[in-house]
Amino acid sequence: QVQLVESGGGLVQPGGSLRLSCLVSGFTFSTYAMTWYRQAPGKERELVARISNGGSRTNYADSVKGRFTISRDNAKNTVYLQMNSLKPEDTADYYCKPSGSDDWGQGTQVTVSS
Repeated sequence: QVQLVESGGGLVQPGGSLRLSCLVSGFTFSTYAMTWYRQAPGKERELVARISNGGSRTNYADSVKGRFTISRDNAKNTVYLQMNSLKPEDTADYYCKPSGSDDWGQGTQVTVSS
């Protein structure tokens, strides 16, 4: 069965950085595009960044362009989200998901606050 385990969240001050990881199992990771989503309290879940199965193509929400970088290591079945210059509005639970799947992990919480 599909398993998605997000990690790397935490409390960080504005302007700081975090690197999220998502370890996946239960499917052929290298054949799926992967997407990071986030959901802030009281808001709908939104797409943050997406990466193609081979890693050559990426796209980002306008709100994170130039600050976040999505990457993947197909040998490690892991997708990453490097988050720099964090802002309070980045506070949310972050989730990864393979394209075309309805499987979700438990998420990892990111709090940006001074």
